[in-house]
Amino acid sequence: MQDKLRSLLNNAYSPYFNYPVAAIVVMKDNKEFEGVNVETSSPSAGICAERNAIYSAFAKGYTKGDIKEINVMSKQEDFCYPCFICRQAISDFCTEDVTINSYTYSGQINSLKVSELCPHPFNENNLEEER
Repeated sequence: MQDKLRSLLNNAYSPYFNYPVAAIVVMKDNKEFEGVNVETSSPSAGICAERNAIYSAFAKGYTKGDIKEINVMSKQEDFCYPCFICRQAISDFCTEDVTINSYTYSGQINSLKVSELCPHPFNENNLEEER
């Protein structure tokens, strides 16, 4: 997985923040979806690697509950964790037991479950009508 992520980093487009990120989402049927961050001159118009990969899976017909793990890497020697916008998407589209694998560029790995990465999510349960 580390070699795939390192290679995918070359496709990231980050001329403004110079922080390329690659993500690979693995589905429960082991199909993989790749994503990289793509920046624009208006930061909110770009997209992060994690959401890029997740939304690619949904575009192919996968839904909540189909994701097994999310793998993320930057070109830094620090662990690369999803930003809070991505954490919102992750908490909406993944079950609590999905693994998030964060890699350093040299290949060290730290793994967290969604429940650890997003311990107090805002999700569809918050939007249900009162009973």
